[in-house]
Amino acid sequence: MPLYQAIVLAVVQGLSEFLPISSTAHLVLFPWLLGWKDPGLTFDVALHAGTLVAVALYFWRYWLDMVQIILGVGEPRNSDLKENRRLFWFLVVATIPAAAAGWRFEHAAEEQLRSPLIIGAALIVVGLLMWAGERLGRRQRELGHVTFLDSLVVGVAQAFAVIPGVSRSGATMTAGLLRGMTRATSARFSFLLSTPIIAGAALKKSLEIRHTGLPPEMRLPFFVGVIVAALVGYLVIAVLIRYLERGTFRIFVVYRVALGMIVLLLGWGLRR
Repeated sequence: MPLYQAIVLAVVQGLSEFLPISSTAHLVLFPWLLGWKDPGLTFDVALHAGTLVAVALYFWRYWLDMVQIILGVGEPRNSDLKENRRLFWFLVVATIPAAAAGWRFEHAAEEQLRSPLIIGAALIVVGLLMWAGERLGRRQRELGHVTFLDSLVVGVAQAFAVIPGVSRSGATMTAGLLRGMTRATSARFSFLLSTPIIAGAALKKSLEIRHTGLPPEMRLPFFVGVIVAALVGYLVIAVLIRYLERGTFRIFVVYRVALGMIVLLLGWGLRR
């Protein structure tokens, strides 16, 4: 795998994993449009590892505080966790639907649902739902006021991310908006919820290649991919949360709908 392709795909992963625009869609579309070969499972592990590093580093204090609460050791520093000491268990509950969907439908999604028509339609549908969340959401609740029902709804929304084009962050942030969370809170909850799912995906794919190991020609692209995806992902998380303190999701709605229409047109053209 050429090193420049590894860098480009790692940048795409770092951007699209955390922006609500679908990493799967972009990682399918970029090689397809540029005529590149499928980077394969080995590089997929690198991309997941990189984004896992990014989200774990950004939210390490949250996770440390939640562990302290569980163990009954010390007092959490985060004000949201002082108000909502059950947040860890809410995240556990919210993870179950996506874990079940991934276990049951992952291979079907990878083999049967990666068509331009499905990706394009998913981009548009979730974009329109995001627009509805912007219009209808009360945007009042902070992370310290997230409830069990909120977590369950967002968790079910995350399960639909197995469909290429839906976007894990897009689905969960939209569900958060519809449940009355502020924009920044919907992003924080989405990113916290993504941590165990990304970790599980990275572990699963690592086990799938444990017998073959890391081919010599993939060692440099692999490690570069991890580093680039981690750096870009961390920067995207920080910038997006800062932006959502005052900005809206409208730019992502427009982007999703426009990209979805382009993908549908391309897919329709290929079928002719």
